[in-house]
Amino acid sequence: MSKRHYEVRDAVHVFIHYGDAERAVIDSRPFQRLRDVHQLALSYLVYPGASHKRFEHSLGVMEVAGRIFDVVTRPDKVNDDVRDVIPEFGGSEHQYWRRVLRMAALCHDTGHLPFSHAAEEALLPDGWDHERLTREIIHSPQMAAVWDDMPRPKPEPDDVVKLALGPRKVEKLNLGLSFDAWQAILAEIIVGDVFGADRIDYLLRDSLHTGVAYGRFDSNRLIETLRIIPGAPEGGEDTDVDPQLGCERGGLESAEALMLARYFMFAQVYYHSARLAYNEHLKDFLAAWLPGGHFSTDIDGHLSRADSEVLVAIRAAADDPSADGHDPARRIARREHFRIGYSRRPDDVGARTLATEAIARAAGAEFGAENVRYGASPRRGDPPDFPVLDRDGSSVSSLSLSEVLTKLPASRDEYVLVEPSLRERAKRWIAEHREGIIDQALAEQAREEEVSK
Repeated sequence: MSKRHYEVRDAVHVFIHYGDAERAVIDSRPFQRLRDVHQLALSYLVYPGASHKRFEHSLGVMEVAGRIFDVVTRPDKVNDDVRDVIPEFGGSEHQYWRRVLRMAALCHDTGHLPFSHAAEEALLPDGWDHERLTREIIHSPQMAAVWDDMPRPKPEPDDVVKLALGPRKVEKLNLGLSFDAWQAILAEIIVGDVFGADRIDYLLRDSLHTGVAYGRFDSNRLIETLRIIPGAPEGGEDTDVDPQLGCERGGLESAEALMLARYFMFAQVYYHSARLAYNEHLKDFLAAWLPGGHFSTDIDGHLSRADSEVLVAIRAAADDPSADGHDPARRIARREHFRIGYSRRPDDVGARTLATEAIARAAGAEFGAENVRYGASPRRGDPPDFPVLDRDGSSVSSLSLSEVLTKLPASRDEYVLVEPSLRERAKRWIAEHREGIIDQALAEQAREEEVSK
């Protein structure tokens, strides 16, 4: 195999660069299928420009991951305290892991179902998700031929799996794979919760294609200040903690901007009320249309199904009142999606999982469960804590330096979505019964807490 260099134009990164080994993965059937899987499901019905696919996103993740790798392994950027963790620059092990990283970045989304995350939770058998499908694809006959034909150093499929999924998912799926400190850092470069190339690319790409400015941040400055940093992120004296991916003090503001971009994109785009409604209609249609109400976990079956087949089926079902899934198909095709009947108010009593969700249950009992849906963005987890290489060379917790990170707001997106013809009736009914519904929910919660003591 000749050593050639390729480049492709990209709306986010201007150019994406790759060689023969990466091209073999890009030309494979699993990767080419991503040309027909929308990055943001049916969001293009809300944001018309959001028609981009997992294909270009995965190329972007490869480009970003490669850039991060090159920065954090540069000899002048490597702290003496972590030098023994990082393979010798330019050596065979260094070259091997750079190749594996880029392969894993390309493969990390190959297990996605049609329309990406929208239908995954409800329409796969227990124990399956897109990461498990990704693992099966990496080990599939289709990809085995790709790995076998590569020049040395050939990527080991299990190494690709580890970096594409990360330690937590590998452990959850009981894959029996272990990570050393170096491999954990490489996985963090792709799928990390803070500096992962996946997150960096999707925020920039989704912001561009939806036409909103909220997802933009100084990614170039951030990447140039990323480092592998020793010690505990809490700023303690325990230097036995494995090194982690962090940033120099001069990159902290860029990291803050990334986290704020993520918050605003969730609020404005990912959990827009109409997008949540379309997700519900899509799940309802697929549950009615798919054999047995589930996607296939057989790899050939998975690779043969993408968005275009589902869209054809939706259009056909929308025009045929006798078809399985006609009602949700009609709502998608004719923009008759559920509308907001109630959204969480600042004075709602109890946590976000109590008031609005209780109102949704009560409204479903009153107007029919088929006419009401509860939609919400994920609950906020712990604030991001990562090591920062301070100006004196010490490793410091990001939370000790940044009030922005410690005060990132919780999600404010929570809705009761209702059939449009019932919307006004539902709004009046909810306004009349809201206090009683919340009081009853609080009383039930108190009883459950008392029983559990």
